[in-house]
Amino acid sequence: MTKGTVGIVGVGNMGGAMARRLLEQGWTVRVHDIDRAKVKALQQAGAQACASSADAVSGVSALVICVVDSAQTADVLFGDKGAADAMSASQAVLLCPTISPSDVERFASHLSERGIAAIDAPMSGGPARARDGSMSLMVACDTPVFERHWPLIDAISSRVFRVSPHPGDGARTKLVNNLLAATNLVAAAEAMALAERLGLDLQRTLEVIGQSSGQSWIGTDRMQRAIVGDFEPRAHMTLLAKDSRLAVEAARAAGFHGPLGAKVSELFEAAVKAGLADQDDAAMLKFLAESHKASAASS
Repeated sequence: MTKGTVGIVGVGNMGGAMARRLLEQGWTVRVHDIDRAKVKALQQAGAQACASSADAVSGVSALVICVVDSAQTADVLFGDKGAADAMSASQAVLLCPTISPSDVERFASHLSERGIAAIDAPMSGGPARARDGSMSLMVACDTPVFERHWPLIDAISSRVFRVSPHPGDGARTKLVNNLLAATNLVAAAEAMALAERLGLDLQRTLEVIGQSSGQSWIGTDRMQRAIVGDFEPRAHMTLLAKDSRLAVEAARAAGFHGPLGAKVSELFEAAVKAGLADQDDAAMLKFLAESHKASAASS
């Protein structure tokens, strides 16, 4: 039984996983991406391929945007063949990328001027959890909008956190979460680099940490891959580089200056500049280990 029609623009790791989940649940899914191979793969799974963002909103109750950043989001909505001009007041836009709160507020304001509802809905958990619906969704929007689009929200996430009625607060919550995730990942990579330097068995050390006070979800998840040299990107290094930078910028705008965030952001930026942009962020272990070796050799 068809449950409804939804558009998704940006069907990479997260958007593609979300599309497949919705298809399996009986939704009609219209998809668009600049990578035509991704669209074709989803078309073979039953999705409707669309030539543009404007085409993707035809007949849908909502458009889910799963691109990388604010610039891409602006292009999807307001660029050439953008979605906003093709949408009606009965439709909504789910803003799922991690972008700055001010950008969310700006997009929501522009959409509101056209009578289109904006749902601030950044996500967390990675492609596997997007695929099985267990990812976290941090939602900020008006209550009537939330209730009207609850079937879609519920279909894509079993861990929905209603943050506030104000778009922008979802983004703020996501940046707080991702700054902590980035910090935990750097800390886990540093600890494992130290374990290697001390001559410890890395797999055994990670098992101990996983059952002890040093455990963090992202640390365990990423270090499991890193210690076997698996850096195939599930979450590119550039993503936490972007997110930690946005978090630090939001903190400074609020007059908050913490002791760790800026340093963590600098480390991710350095890892990107060192050539790890296209690798999984688990490569932070490799970056720190190699940085130590280079430092030791020059001293």
